Amino acid sequence: MHFHEKPNTYVTNVEIKVSDLQRSLTFYQEIIGFNVLHQDSHKAMLTADGETALLTIVQPKTVEDKLSMTTGLYHFALLLPSRRDLANVISHFQEKGVYLGGASDHAVSEALYLNDPDHNGIEIYADRPESEWAWHNNQVHMVTEPLNIRSILEEGDGNWLGLPAGTVMGHIHLSVSNLAEAEQFYTKGLGYDIVTRYGSQALFISTGRYHHHIGLNTWHSENAPRLGKNQVGLKTFSLRLDNEEQAATMKNNLRGIGAPVTEIIGGFQTEDPAGGNVVLLKF
Repeated sequence: MHFHEKPNTYVTNVEIKVSDLQRSLTFYQEIIGFNVLHQDSHKAMLTADGETALLTIVQPKTVEDKLSMTTGLYHFALLLPSRRDLANVISHFQEKGVYLGGASDHAVSEALYLNDPDHNGIEIYADRPESEWAWHNNQVHMVTEPLNIRSILEEGDGNWLGLPAGTVMGHIHLSVSNLAEAEQFYTKGLGYDIVTRYGSQALFISTGRYHHHIGLNTWHSENAPRLGKNQVGLKTFSLRLDNEEQAATMKNNLRGIGAPVTEIIGGFQTEDPAGGNVVLLKF
């Protein structure tokens, strides 16, 4: 989990818009295993450890369905502390009859994929040991192979009590309209390193040689319009910064590529070329 600690620049919270707050709360508590940290009539902050909000769900006053092709969230990814925790999630999903959209072995990790009631994408995964990751010319080897669920279940104890306290927001994967523009924003503007490139349609970036803190792709969104303000889907995501010097450098770099920089309490905010709102939180 050291990839989700300073000095790395990692995702701390993802904020999504939903059409029915209560329906989403039921799903995220009973199926995913979150607890409510704070709630009001239109917003809920969800936690795994009772202290840190990993996911925030918001019901806009006027809600619109998402178009079939827009930029925005491809999925957010919850990183579990261990393979045993992943086994217990699988057993829980089997008991609940949860439909999975996918289950993949990525060489660096083992992952489950599903959607919430508004079709917001979710990944729940466990990393393989860092020592097993293969790097070639500073590119990490990742694949998409069938997940060996039987092997994982052998490590479970059937003791599903919700998301473990050590769960973190492992990464976020974004649908963008132009991969070259997104690459410039996230590498030159925010300082991420490219760790894997899949042709001209997908890019994975990180700090500290993680397999990825952010994924970017145009698989279903090339030249697509931005997500509407009131459409269900991604609202913001937050990144944790290391120090004041990094924040100042990042602001200068963002302004240098023409990205907006807006000061907010506790940090600043910017917007990527696809309309994604990125909140940069200080230390």
